[in-house]
Amino acid sequence: MKALLGTVMDIRGIKENAAVLIEDRWIYDVIPGDRIGEYDVDEIFGGKDYLIIPGLINAHTHVAMTKFRGLGDDMPLNAWLNDLIWPMEREWSREEIRKWALIGLMEAVSNGSTTVNDHYFLADEIARAAQEIGVRAFIGQTVMDLVDFPLAEPGEGFKFFKRWKNNGLITPTLAPHATDTVSFSLLEEIRNFAEKENALIHIHLSQSREEVRKVRKREGLYPVEYLQKAGILNSRLIAAHGVYLKEKEIKLFARSGATLAHCPTSLAKLEGAVAPTVTLWNLGANIALGNDCAASNNSLDMIEEMKMAAILNKVKAGPDKIGARDVFYWATLGGARALDIKAGMIEKDYLADLVLINMRKPHFLPRGNPMSHLVYAAKGSDVERVFINGELIYSLGEFPKIKTSLFSL
Repeated sequence: MKALLGTVMDIRGIKENAAVLIEDRWIYDVIPGDRIGEYDVDEIFGGKDYLIIPGLINAHTHVAMTKFRGLGDDMPLNAWLNDLIWPMEREWSREEIRKWALIGLMEAVSNGSTTVNDHYFLADEIARAAQEIGVRAFIGQTVMDLVDFPLAEPGEGFKFFKRWKNNGLITPTLAPHATDTVSFSLLEEIRNFAEKENALIHIHLSQSREEVRKVRKREGLYPVEYLQKAGILNSRLIAAHGVYLKEKEIKLFARSGATLAHCPTSLAKLEGAVAPTVTLWNLGANIALGNDCAASNNSLDMIEEMKMAAILNKVKAGPDKIGARDVFYWATLGGARALDIKAGMIEKDYLADLVLINMRKPHFLPRGNPMSHLVYAAKGSDVERVFINGELIYSLGEFPKIKTSLFSL
């Protein structure tokens, strides 16, 4: 049995001087720290100046795109995607995908992510990289049929799903690219497969004005209406971005049970825009948080993303309309709810996906409110250890399961 000592914080509140007991892949119990001697504990981590939080869940990402970090910064989205990113993506090899997926996953985990929801090409290699590092990963093979892109051949998405079913920490998903690149007939095929397999569907939604324009011209519908007509607007859907949703789409989405994967940094940078996330949240929609990718975000740091989410949504909706607790929910329980996993809280019989943060830093003083400090003052580099399924997979800059050095990849 392992024990993590420190200040325990989840969406329900804070427990000072507590111990989280881990047995196999589950949280065995949360007890006062001074009672730890009553249990058969083999290893103890943390202590007085440590914060223990649920693992952060990156609900929308493309980890292999770390290769493109710093390329095309400050370009508008359509030019960035069509003139720079897609031409480079056509040149991917399996070896390169695996290498850069591993690097991206190492960055994400070292900044406190225990689960990623990835959407990309050559997804088998991303899954193998995730297995190597030991991260919990939901992975979909990107597919589209309205753009000539061989790596996104529609049938490969279904084949990938079947290859990776029932595979430990890896959960395959279905990943139609976006509402403007996937036909109605393909969405129907995806819907039928998802219903049969009880699969999650992960798609880009209203990411750009051009996407909305194309769907309106082709279908006579707004993107959310298009998803509803295809029968995939339900609790199995995770839709990323949603920046340009109209009022009627917002209401429709909020009633559907679907999750919006909010990626504030990426779209503020690419489009200078913020999704109507607070409106959706107030209408009862589930919200999760994502980094998107290191090409558009330049970072895979979910702690930094929480701060950006709070601040940008204050600009969008008003300074008193959103707070630290809301975005902490999005980054933990909102992601767990979207992915249907028993995570996001520190409680008996929840998955032992936990992050240990060193608060022995000037920016955590005065001690004050740990939730405020986590969202507005903390940095990904404050993460000292990460546990997934009860296993220590990141510790003080090292990845115990990986034999190769990050800088030799």
